[in-house]
Formats: sequence, C-alpha cells, structure tokens
Amino acid sequence: MSKHNKKLDQAARAAWMYYVAGETQHDIADKLGVSRQVAQRLVALAVEEGLVSVSITHPVADCMTLAEQMKTRFNLEICQVVPSAGVDGEGLQQMIAVAGAEVMAQTLKLEDAQTIAVGSGRTLRATIDELPEFDRPQHSCVSLIGAIASDGSCTRYDVPLWMAEKTQGRYFILPAPLYADSVEDRDLWCNHRIYRTVTEKAASADIMFVGIGQVAAGCPLNADGFITDSQVSTLESLKVAAEMLGHFIGEDGQRVPSELDRRLTSVELTAQTQRKVIAFAGGEDKHKAIAAALRGRWVTGLITDEASARYALSRGD
Repeated sequence: MSKHNKKLDQAARAAWMYYVAGETQHDIADKLGVSRQVAQRLVALAVEEGLVSVSITHPVADCMTLAEQMKTRFNLEICQVVPSAGVDGEGLQQMIAVAGAEVMAQTLKLEDAQTIAVGSGRTLRATIDELPEFDRPQHSCVSLIGAIASDGSCTRYDVPLWMAEKTQGRYFILPAPLYADSVEDRDLWCNHRIYRTVTEKAASADIMFVGIGQVAAGCPLNADGFITDSQVSTLESLKVAAEMLGHFIGEDGQRVPSELDRRLTSVELTAQTQRKVIAFAGGEDKHKAIAAALRGRWVTGLITDEASARYALSRGD
C-alpha cells in the first residue's frame, strides 16, 4: 500500500467518524492515534480529495460501517475491517496486517510498561512484520502457546520473539510443546517452575494478540505437525469450526471437548472473555472460524476483512 493510498484511507476513516458518526476531532485523534491537528487535516484532506459529498465515496466507508455493526453485534471494543472485493490470498493478508499493525502500535507506543501476550500464526507474523521499530525496552512479550511440534521442531511462526525484537523488550517463551505426548508428560511440562512463571505472567497480561485458525485438512495446525490427519477428521466430525491456542471451538461458539485437551499446554482461554483479546484473521477459508469465535465471545477485538465480517453478521448470534 502506497503512502498516498494509506493517507487517503486515514482521511476516509476520519471523514466517516466526523460526518457520519458525529465524533469530535478530539475523539478522532484518540482513535486514530494522531494529534488533534492531524485529525483536523485528515478531515480537510477527505473534502479536498472529493471523498465527501452526500456520502463518503471510498471503500473504507462501507468497511467502517461494517466494523460498527460488528462491534454492536458481538460486543467488541475494537474492530477494523479492510476491503476485500477482488483481493484474496497474500494480498488480503497483507491488508489485514497493515490495519492490524496500526492497532498493535496503539499499545506498543505507550510509555508505561506493558505486558503483551502473543499467540502464533501466519497473520500475526505478517502483522508484526508491518510494525515500525519501537524503543520500548520496558515492554514485555510473553508467549501464549508452545512452539514445539511432536518431532521436536519449532514452528516458523514464533511471533512473540518477532514482537520483542520490534520493541527491544524482554521475551518470555512458553517452554513446552503445544500438545504433550501424554497426560503424564503434560503434567511434567506444566509443573516446571519456568512454565508456571511464564503462564502466570501471560494470565496477567495487559493485552493479548491472537490468531483464529480453521480446522481442516492441511490447515496450519495440521501442516506444521501439531495434529495428525486422523485427528483433523475426528475434529471435523465433532463440528469444530475454529481453533485458538489449541482450544477447539464449535460452530455454536462453544468449546468442543476432545482427547487433545488433556495434553494441551497453552494458556487457558475462555468464552465470554472479560480480558482484552484482539484477534487478527481473514479470508474465505476462515469465515466459519471467525464467526464461531465471535459467537462464543472469545475475543473483544477483531481485525478482519469485509467478506469475513459480512459472513459473521449473516450468521447471527
């Protein structure tokens, strides 16, 4: 995305807030993470560029309307929706990553020390790649999920480390495989002093950044060796629609028990969460997964695409 297009996107967002939502320039500045003067200039730019007439003639305007509908329907504190017409694959992921980085930056730029808990996944990794570097050594990044597969290899999407490098802060790894070999093996991993220290830190984090995964043959969890083809088939037969940190969620938004639960080592998540949990996910293959996570109120914020938002809204509560 060019600097000019990004500027127009921001101008369209500012114009939508000012002319449609009736928000003040102070409110706009706060939500966009800019000064009041910049907010004022963005609204003026939207007028100069012809984005404002009877309606705001820019795809972002429709997306912002969708985002407001999503916030109301699913009780979200934060929602950003990127245009997806004619865009898919890596292009769509890149758009979500750019929007997601803006949301992440609102936390990372804070002066007060923040504990940021981070999951894993391709979209999260792409989002962190879009972040500028912050000189915030006071921040801590803590992993929510073990990055070790059953063969001892580590996933390429160990994203908390990437975020720590962006902030120059401390990084706390969760020292365990995602799924232990047995219940007894899980107890050994989870009773280790370092494991308990890291999970306690994650449980008290100021904010959590996570992905939402689908469950199907060839899905990342399957492709990266965390679950077998047979386990995928079993989970599909149980109507599992989504996966978050190794927790399986059904189409109705409720947790689906499976034999893997007793071997899971990641930090606990709960439906109807009261925590600040921001998810980054989009694309047609994740429509059902995103809708399930929203239906169960597993997240309080979402960065996604237009088609995914429309699908979730069409599915109702």
